[in-house]
Amino acid sequence: MSTGARRQRLEPDQRRTQILAVARRLFARGSYSSVSTSDIARAAGVTRPLINHYFGGKRQLYLEIVREMLVTPGSVSEDLPRTTPRERIAIVVDRWIDVVDRDREMWLSAIDEGIGRDEDLDRVLLESDEMAADLVLEAAMMTDVVEGREQLRAMIRAYGTMLKAASREWLVRGTLSRGDLHILLTQSALHLLQTVYPAVRDQAPLDQAT
Repeated sequence: MSTGARRQRLEPDQRRTQILAVARRLFARGSYSSVSTSDIARAAGVTRPLINHYFGGKRQLYLEIVREMLVTPGSVSEDLPRTTPRERIAIVVDRWIDVVDRDREMWLSAIDEGIGRDEDLDRVLLESDEMAADLVLEAAMMTDVVEGREQLRAMIRAYGTMLKAASREWLVRGTLSRGDLHILLTQSALHLLQTVYPAVRDQAPLDQAT
């Protein structure tokens, strides 16, 4: 981090994208606390005030990186073929694993810091869970489900918790291979949508009757 990038004149959108890319790389190498705004500015070839101008500070910059990585992985759901839900979900899972693999250090850092430890990061992770529910429903061609919709979304969010735990088994403990993880996540999603959700939906009137 001791050598800075040569300064270049860029358009605002290009400069912002460049700063994000540099910060993502530095955060992935170290930790949030070990990377300073000065480190990012030097590596990006910009001044600290410029980073504050675009992002408001290191914390906001970090949250923006996490948000882009977790909440808006556009490549995951783009151009899905009009085929079976099984094939579409398998494609989405494969693409999602690619995203996590590419940014594994940042992804692990984000999920380890979140849920009860940092309110700002919690909001990003909860937003990510809602977007993931939308993505799963789109992949399964179930966006028009009305009956039991909130229960279904709750179950998908719970699936997301399992997804994070299973991904740690792959990335950190090495107890699952990438292929194992793909099968686990694909088959679990299909079982939830095709077996668990109908059972919960059909059971609801009985619960209300008691």
